[in-house]
Amino acid sequence: MTLAIETPRSRTATNLVLLVLLATLWGADYTLVKIGVETIPPLTLISGRTLIAGGILLAIMRLRGITLPRDPAVWKRFMIQACLNSVVPFTLIAYAETHVGAGLATILGSNAPIFAFLLALLFVRHERPTLRQSFGVAAGLTGICLVVGVDALNGLGQDVIAQLALVLSAVMFGAAALFGRNFNGLDPMVPAAGSMICGAVMLTPLSLIVDRPWTLTPSAASVAALIALAAFSTALAFVIYFRLIQTLGSVGTTAQAYL
Repeated sequence: MTLAIETPRSRTATNLVLLVLLATLWGADYTLVKIGVETIPPLTLISGRTLIAGGILLAIMRLRGITLPRDPAVWKRFMIQACLNSVVPFTLIAYAETHVGAGLATILGSNAPIFAFLLALLFVRHERPTLRQSFGVAAGLTGICLVVGVDALNGLGQDVIAQLALVLSAVMFGAAALFGRNFNGLDPMVPAAGSMICGAVMLTPLSLIVDRPWTLTPSAASVAALIALAAFSTALAFVIYFRLIQTLGSVGTTAQAYL
């Protein structure tokens, strides 16, 4: 019997396939959020998103025999990761898309690689961006504007608060990619589930107090968008995300925003 040995070429191909899949899952995010916030308030939408995603991941982990760590220090990191990667940016995006279109939101939200690049340059000694990455960041931003459509920039300068919220979400995503290196060595499903659980713990009480979700009458389209967001653009996407951070690094993983 022969054992399959992963070669650098096959590892690169696997990373590329996963990066494209992650880009697809998170690329759909902006449209799904736009549909969701039509009848579900942003806070409740994101609370439901993290709660459902965390439940899905816990169920899969149970089937796989994987347990969550009990070390309080690890859970503190999960909490920080949740703030950087879900609680704050997800809520900012959901709020912003009640004011701006999905096209402009995609462009402004796709700046995460730029901020990951700059933050790595300033704060991370072991992951210095290369000249090739610098060129890739600039080329990617130009490309996303052309692909989404330059016309989407027509609304730039209007609804400034919403647009700043989208830019801030990109900053948070960039910082989250760098902080995610703290979970190297863990099964990618563990930080994905841990951060979602922490996010749900923070957001659910706020949703209950502010939005009183039992009084809402969401449309079938918004409910379907919420389920798709939770299952695919969150649960599945974050497992892929944490795996790629371990193999591609922070700046490389955030390149999914351009794809």
